[in-house]
Amino acid sequence: MTIATIAQGMGAACLLLAGTAMAQAAPVLMVSVDGLRPGDVLEADKRGIKIPTLHGLVESGVYASGVRNVLPTVTYPDHTTLITGVWPDRHGIANNLTFDPKQDNYGGWYWYSRDIKVKTLWDAVHAAHGTVASLSWPVSVGAASIDYDMPEYWRAHTAEDFKLLRALTTPGLADQLEKATGVALGDADGETVENDINRTRYAAALIAAKHPRFTTVHLRGLDHVEHMAGPSSPEANHALEQLDGAIGALIAAARKAEPDLVVAIVSDHGFAPVTHDVNLVPAFVQAGLITIDPKTQKVTDWKAEPWGSASAAIMLADPKDAALKSKVSDLLTKLAADPRFGIDRVIDAAEIAKMGGTPMASFWIDFKPGYEMSANPAAPEVGPGTQKGTHGYFPTHPEMRATFILAGPGVGKKGSLGDIDMRDIAPTLARIMKVSLPNADGHPLW
Repeated sequence: MTIATIAQGMGAACLLLAGTAMAQAAPVLMVSVDGLRPGDVLEADKRGIKIPTLHGLVESGVYASGVRNVLPTVTYPDHTTLITGVWPDRHGIANNLTFDPKQDNYGGWYWYSRDIKVKTLWDAVHAAHGTVASLSWPVSVGAASIDYDMPEYWRAHTAEDFKLLRALTTPGLADQLEKATGVALGDADGETVENDINRTRYAAALIAAKHPRFTTVHLRGLDHVEHMAGPSSPEANHALEQLDGAIGALIAAARKAEPDLVVAIVSDHGFAPVTHDVNLVPAFVQAGLITIDPKTQKVTDWKAEPWGSASAAIMLADPKDAALKSKVSDLLTKLAADPRFGIDRVIDAAEIAKMGGTPMASFWIDFKPGYEMSANPAAPEVGPGTQKGTHGYFPTHPEMRATFILAGPGVGKKGSLGDIDMRDIAPTLARIMKVSLPNADGHPLW
């Protein structure tokens, strides 16, 4: 027998073993309820929220009292940590929107999977010959390891966007799901609760037809309502109750197709009420760090600029310029000393690194809960909040804690895990699905 023949035999054996391992592994459905606070689930009765599906998953599985998330506590960096097990400094998704000081990208977000710098759970399952499906998960455009992908993407917020979304979706998938559910693509995409309910119908049809080993689904409606009406508002509680019913229907349908299904309910961040909008741009303009066209209110030149909302990375055009860094540091010290601006603290690059934030930032401002940075450079320095709730503060704020619930035949554990690190979720799911995620900084929770 030649060495080549032996190698071929070993390769075939490895493929067989990989296929056998995947056949024995439990399939996982990970549903992200954007903005879901752990207290709204664990204290639902006390808060008057009727969520029998989520309550049942807590009772039958394991759950975290809170999930310590990433810097900043916003959707796209957190969702990428959920599928990689690393912080933004390693996975590369630094914020929701890309840093775009002159708005050349017209408010573009981190939509594209090629920006993720490490291996994902999608990659791990796909490499082990498992089928992967995803609906509206952040940073999934162009993900080659997702076999059936309907990514989260928009540009103009018009009907034309649905043509774009259809083009970015796995060929033929949108047509198949429309036919199977009777729901038009435009009604299953978006950030309303009704869009979410239709998206769960798509997910149920997709699991029944394709039997994926790993499915990720992002529901955006609760986050939208909490921004507009505030956390703990009657509107937010009603939205959560509606989503609980939709998730229950999805799980029931999915378990008909996959009886051994393990369900992971996650969220990206918590929420805090907002009372004040803060505009830091005038201070940067007065310091000669930003130049704005008075007619268009657009930035024409910049040396340092804030990037964010409830917390803001401070970006320098030349991070190696010691004089510029000193000037910006002095300005931030001055702003933090003025109680009007509601600044909780300012950290430098060394502290950012300890918190796993992007190395692109030279400083980072954290506002006190209740304050957030205005998106309008022409707004007053301090004014009433333009929305009722937000997130994005440092992950050290307990209000920003996220949710984790895991239940199903493959879990084999019940009860509270206490507070957990978000980086531990991906390795835990990898172990359940019997795949390898060697680059994760987190560890399986048991």
